[in-house]
Amino acid sequence: MPTNLPPEAVDAEKLYRAATTTTEKISSLEEYIGAIPKHKGTDKLRASLRKRLSKLKSATQSKKKSSRQDTAFHVEREGAGQVVVIGATNVGKSSLVAKLSHAHPKVSDAPFSTWAVTPGMMLFENIQIQLVDTPPLNRDHVEPELIELIRLSDLILLVVDLQADPDQQFENTLSFLEEHRIVAYNLKDSYVGEGRISFIPLIVIANKYDDKNYDENYEICCELFKNKWNIFPVSALTGRNLELMEEEIFKALKIIRVYSKAHGKPPDMEDPFVLKIGSNVEEFSVKVHHDFTEKLKSARIWGADVHDGQMVGRDHILQDGDVVELQI
Repeated sequence: MPTNLPPEAVDAEKLYRAATTTTEKISSLEEYIGAIPKHKGTDKLRASLRKRLSKLKSATQSKKKSSRQDTAFHVEREGAGQVVVIGATNVGKSSLVAKLSHAHPKVSDAPFSTWAVTPGMMLFENIQIQLVDTPPLNRDHVEPELIELIRLSDLILLVVDLQADPDQQFENTLSFLEEHRIVAYNLKDSYVGEGRISFIPLIVIANKYDDKNYDENYEICCELFKNKWNIFPVSALTGRNLELMEEEIFKALKIIRVYSKAHGKPPDMEDPFVLKIGSNVEEFSVKVHHDFTEKLKSARIWGADVHDGQMVGRDHILQDGDVVELQI
């Protein structure tokens, strides 16, 4: 391993070495690759790790195909990211998923009305993001498959009820996750050196912020959380702040949309390729067609940070909304 890697890459490599299950290895290896700076000195290391990651994922897929039936908590990934919605009973998770997607989870005021996972697709501008409604987290009955679903997600929405002791709901849910070695990504620095922990980006959603009468509840909630968390207030009942919440989800996924353009033709602005922030032209070319990478010479870019039609190399970092014409 190169000696000039940043501390986060070194820590991620240790987590990967400490992983014992295939799932943990995949998660930690993805984090390790993402923490390695992209330059010529790390090209071989990153290529080697990507091959290793590909083999692990292939082995996992083979096991899934060979199983007689999928678990009730298995959700096939779709769209630009998988977002798992969790929380205590009766906080309005199902109502939120129903409002934001075309899913039809069972919505009820009665506690524990959701017993299975329900996926739905949320449309954000011109991409689809998968939302997965889940049963209330319950220490007395923990399904390992549900924990695995949360562990492998791209983002967690932790929902609390703004009108009913939200700080206690929040603390209970966080401690439940920690008991199962799942920790919010923004707390990562507090767990340096501890192996086998999955760090997942997490947004706190304060639901039932129905109108201005609950402004004081929200202010008190923020004070109780000591401003350490970004608490996003919404209302599934009235739709308040839901559009802003969609934008917040997109930002938290740390993805960009890049559009392909063929020479002499206009770009297709309705069907973008979705990549992680920090992706370059070479990684985009793989998305377009796996054979393009070896033949790729350069690319022309249209976007906010370049001149229209500017020629760039394969290591050029792309931005959200860029239009790329690959030069093969």
